[in-house]
Parts: sequence; C-alpha cells; structure tokens
Amino acid sequence: MRKRYSILYMVMIFFVMSLLGWFWEVGLHLAAEGKFVNRGFLRGPWLPIYGVGSIIIIVFLKELRRKPWLEFGGIILLCGGIEYAGSWLLEQIYHGIKWWDYSDYAWNLNGRICAEGLLAFGIGGMLIVYAADPFLERLFRCIPKKILVPLCLGLLFLFCTDLFFSASNPNMGAGITANWTKVAKYQDDVPLGHGN
Repeated sequence: MRKRYSILYMVMIFFVMSLLGWFWEVGLHLAAEGKFVNRGFLRGPWLPIYGVGSIIIIVFLKELRRKPWLEFGGIILLCGGIEYAGSWLLEQIYHGIKWWDYSDYAWNLNGRICAEGLLAFGIGGMLIVYAADPFLERLFRCIPKKILVPLCLGLLFLFCTDLFFSASNPNMGAGITANWTKVAKYQDDVPLGHGN
C-alpha cells in the first residue's frame, strides 16, 4: 500500500489524536477519582504522546494494513517504545519525577509500560488505522487549504507556546505526577516563577 500523507494531514492527525488522548486520560481519571485533572505535563488540552504515536503507526506500519495481526503487534511494539522513551525522557529532564508509574500493574517494565497499557494501545491503534485514519483523511480533504493552512499554523503556534512555557513550568500535582517528595524537591530547587 503506497499511501502518501501531506504535512497538513499529519499536523491535523497529531492534534486530533493528542486531543482525543487528553479526553481519554481525563475521562479515565474522572471516572476513577471523581474529579477533573488536566493530565500531562503541558497546560493545554493535548497529550502529544498520543499524536506522535498515531502518526508513527499510520506512516510506518502502512505496509501491514492487509496483515492485521502483524499490524497489531507492530502497534504494540512502537507505542510501547514511545511510551517507555517518553517516560524516561521526562524523568531525566525533571529530576526523577514520573508522570505515570505502572509499578503496581502486572507485567510492567520499570513502571514505564505495562501489558494492560500495551493491549489498550494495540486496540486503540487498530481503531486509528482502520477507522479514524480513513474517516479523517476524507474529512480533511473536504476542508479547503485556505482554511486548513491557517488552522494548522494556529494550532502549531498554540502548541509551541504551551511547550515553551511548560518546559520550565510543567503541569504537576495530584493525579498528574507521582513521586511527591521529588515534586516538592523540584519545586523548591527551581527559581521562583518556574515549576508549579
């Protein structure tokens, strides 16, 4: 399958999936804890790990569309790698603070990924590949470029602004980060105006 994706489509997929991932995680926390929590280290309603994962599986696994079991396995491997790398990177940048910890889950690897999460990524990824991607591709083709280009540029501006601000002032707190002693130490060590 030799499908090509435009840059505009990739930008829109990134934001749609980042937003859906944010709704998913906020909804799970709301159902489990009964309260709204803005999930993730950014301030806006997006979780870029979902957008990046979606783009990677759409682009890099497109040759497996006719082999669903291989696609499912590939999604699990790619998304597991992205989640593990994201967890490790955030911990390095923010002095050991964890934004997620699966240590209490069965079949986890260093608390960064777990079998339950990988299975959810596999199922979600299959829905993205076989349902969301074709639907969104048709939808975005209907939007004129004179609307799509400014929309993409506006979203990228907002996202980059959030990323720049959150790099020195990450979203932390109950339901967002683990390691409360490390969060407190990080907040004490960071100059005034940085940290939460």
